[in-house]
Amino acid sequence: MISPDGQDSGNEAYPWFALRVRSNYEKVASLHIRERGYEEFSPSYMAERQWSDRKKTMERPLFPGYVFCRLDAYNRLPILTIPGVVGLVGFGSRPTPVPDQEIEDVRTMIGSGLLVTPWPFLDPGQTVLIERGPLKGIEGVLQSVKGRLRLVVSINVLRRSVATEIDRSWVRPLKKSPASVRPVQSGDAFLSQM
Repeated sequence: MISPDGQDSGNEAYPWFALRVRSNYEKVASLHIRERGYEEFSPSYMAERQWSDRKKTMERPLFPGYVFCRLDAYNRLPILTIPGVVGLVGFGSRPTPVPDQEIEDVRTMIGSGLLVTPWPFLDPGQTVLIERGPLKGIEGVLQSVKGRLRLVVSINVLRRSVATEIDRSWVRPLKKSPASVRPVQSGDAFLSQM
């Protein structure tokens, strides 16, 4: 949390969680989370919308219906009372933290200046490590779309992904066993209310 004097009071010790929010409440929830002193992350991208008479570029949430927040899962009532927040995403009977590295990878992609867009979630496949360029150090899944390479990075707990175009010379394949990842069974996901 951020203390009244503007100093960080150790919020980084808490893990990231994905908050499920009502449709189109991402900005409202983010604002209230910051006002209450919590660290939040609500990434967005620019998308062009076509109407019958004009085109308009609009800011859209990269993960519609979700906002990320560092918080103590045992003291979540202040977050759950924020307008638009429905609950915490988790599996089984507890909220599930989002690994710091997944959040940092998405932040790096957004800060790279490259075009970043939502992408359908991909089950584990060919994983690559970016060795050069503005995304150096990020691991993701390599995909080819219309002859162009894209790096896909996933937030596993949400089963959502984002993608950006990359240069072939930036990547090195990694060997990871997809057998070590347990597929999510229907009914596994839940929203924690309290």
